[in-house]
Amino acid sequence: MAKKKEVVEEPLEKQLWKAADKLRKNIDAAEYKHVVLGLIFLRYISVSFEQLYDELVRQQADGADPEDREEYAAENVFYVPANARWSYLTDNAKNPQIGKFIDDAMDEIERENKSLKGVLPKVFSRPNLDPTSLGELIDLIGNSTLQNTSTKSADLLGHVFEYFLGEFALAEGKKGGQFYTPRSVVELLVNMLEPYEGRVLDPCCGSGGMFVQSEKFVKEHQGRIENISVYGQESNQTTWRLCKMNLAIRGIDASQVKWNTEGSFLNDAHRDVKADYVLANPPFNDSDWSGDQLRNDARWQYGVPPAGNANFAWIQHFIYHLAPSGQAGFVLAKGSLTSKTGGEGEIRKALIDKGLIACIVNLPAKLFLNTQIPACLWFVTRNRSKRAGEILFIDARNKGHLINRRTRELSEEDIQEIAHTYHLWKEESAEYQDIAGFCASVPVSRVAELDYVLTPGRYVGLPEEEDDFNFAERFTTLKAEFEEQLKEEERLNKVILENLGKIKING
Repeated sequence: MAKKKEVVEEPLEKQLWKAADKLRKNIDAAEYKHVVLGLIFLRYISVSFEQLYDELVRQQADGADPEDREEYAAENVFYVPANARWSYLTDNAKNPQIGKFIDDAMDEIERENKSLKGVLPKVFSRPNLDPTSLGELIDLIGNSTLQNTSTKSADLLGHVFEYFLGEFALAEGKKGGQFYTPRSVVELLVNMLEPYEGRVLDPCCGSGGMFVQSEKFVKEHQGRIENISVYGQESNQTTWRLCKMNLAIRGIDASQVKWNTEGSFLNDAHRDVKADYVLANPPFNDSDWSGDQLRNDARWQYGVPPAGNANFAWIQHFIYHLAPSGQAGFVLAKGSLTSKTGGEGEIRKALIDKGLIACIVNLPAKLFLNTQIPACLWFVTRNRSKRAGEILFIDARNKGHLINRRTRELSEEDIQEIAHTYHLWKEESAEYQDIAGFCASVPVSRVAELDYVLTPGRYVGLPEEEDDFNFAERFTTLKAEFEEQLKEEERLNKVILENLGKIKING
């Protein structure tokens, strides 16, 4: 008798995503995400409120008042007015005016909770949002998030919110990448830096993934979440709102996550903050960063970055904000490892000679949603007591697996292997050893011999066995690198022509 095929039930967040996506109909993912994420957030704060409300009702004989705002503030729980509570919205889910009820609920919650002022979406009464579908979405979120009795509803909703952020980023493609750094990349950065306690800064924080992953790391390693504090900045107001909701739903204090349209270079919201950890994924090769206005800025301790590319401005901004024993881990375009244009080579040389660069990781292609530019990770450390005069190079281009035709992600095994290699090396463990094609510990003198180029492939060599060499993948990577070089040449030619034009005019 043939065995029955075992049916593996999909995780709740995947089931919920598929159901919610069906209700999207003709609405763009970029617009729809505010509807769904707004409702998940509203459900979260209602769950937290209701749990404390019920407890206060039970304690009324001892003087507790379930309608006293101060009772909720004391427990870091958002106060939810009666007409904004999930039970009220559920009762009115079939009402044709449900969109207006939700927008009004968002307004009331903001009035009652100053930290949410200007954060919550009010998009629910738009004409292109079908009230029937909206009511079904309310039922879906309300019912599904309470089915797993082994998990606290609030924790589950936080997990769902994070999962939906990633799915919406995938659905939006390039635009989605502007607010979302792939989870596996963030997890790798956090696992390598290990931010147990202290100040964590991300001056281009997007939707707050670096902070959420740092909080997860602390919890998973039995640390105390109150021992870390987060500082962030974001220039896109819509993305900043997503970040504030993402952190609030995880119970992370977002009071030091700031928004202004000028950005971290022109208007540094945390000018005096010295962080124990900097985690960041700045825009790659940003040419519109107002570099011409900042020629004499105090942050450029290792050389003035070129006005046409912000890569080395970001690096020096991160270093400027590091505490005396601080560490930074960040994503950059791979071109930052070799570029010499506009004085970038001299800045890189100064950073290497000062012993600031601890590790470089070459990443696989197709990890990022908004760019095909090859990327790498930089790890910078102040006051290195071990491995001074050395740099660890890790070539992880062959790691990861495709989750669809266009997107790759690192597995948990990949992340642990890379992070473990870094920690063994950093602690000068006898277990660390160079592995051909993967990792190499290289003295700075050798890097100087190779003209201060930081490409890991120059140092780790080839693996001993190349039988499984993927030609198509390698060709795609090289093609992307070549196209990026062409873009850089075009940019330089444009700068040269503009300067020649100025010379003629002045002449």
